[in-house]
Amino acid sequence: MSTDKPKIKIAILDLYDGIANEGMRGFREILERYKAKHDLNLSYEVFDVRRKAQVPGTNFDAYISSGGPGSPIDSEGTEWEKKYFRLIDKLEAHNESDSTNKKHVFFVCHSFQLMCRKYGVGEIGLRRSPSFGILPVHLTEEGKQDQVFQNLYDPFYTVDSRSWQVISPDLARFEQLGMKLLALEKERPHVDLPRAMMAIRFNDYFIATQFHPEADPLGIKTMLLREEKKDEVINEHGEAKYKEMLRRLDDPDKIAHTQSTIIPNFLDEAILSVEV
Repeated sequence: MSTDKPKIKIAILDLYDGIANEGMRGFREILERYKAKHDLNLSYEVFDVRRKAQVPGTNFDAYISSGGPGSPIDSEGTEWEKKYFRLIDKLEAHNESDSTNKKHVFFVCHSFQLMCRKYGVGEIGLRRSPSFGILPVHLTEEGKQDQVFQNLYDPFYTVDSRSWQVISPDLARFEQLGMKLLALEKERPHVDLPRAMMAIRFNDYFIATQFHPEADPLGIKTMLLREEKKDEVINEHGEAKYKEMLRRLDDPDKIAHTQSTIIPNFLDEAILSVEV
């Protein structure tokens, strides 16, 4: 009898369009840690979706779709986006079939916004000013029940980096499609602007966040300490906000906790069935 562990294959969909970022390293590190912790025969492959129109097949056990720069609207009709949505449609069809090996997908930030556009569940537009920082996110009642958000604080802290956003959830559409709004951005009682949706469960196998659960303190700190990024943040948000970001990075209950919780919880849900 073979004692070989089952192979687990994860596809990482890179939507950064060749732009330097901390996100891809964050995903790799989470997967490497998860593999070591659970002693798994796990491998992953990266697909350059936007720059090279590379898209995986449906033969992976789970998929992580990254954030990325630019407008989530202007790419409509492009070759890469058509291929991307064809993959999503195939995964959806697979999950609705009698097949037992369901395909779980985690969508981050830019991918979240593309999926919101695909399903028509909210308004997508530019923010009045970019959001960037280690900011609180509030769980809804449904978010508190979702397995992917178990063991988080409420609010929990995460890296938020958005020029674009999805607001004004179409609750009738949510109900029609059986989707759940899991989290909202921080409450701002002094600002008369709608709060962005920050996490949605599209179905039993597709979950998405408009924030960056893969971000880690070291990567963000390294980025913030670069002179050009420091100047950019201070010019945009002020020195007090910059110092607050650095303080929050050193707090183990903030983004370090978020990074070690959300995507690992997703992986538990996505690949436990593969291991059985």
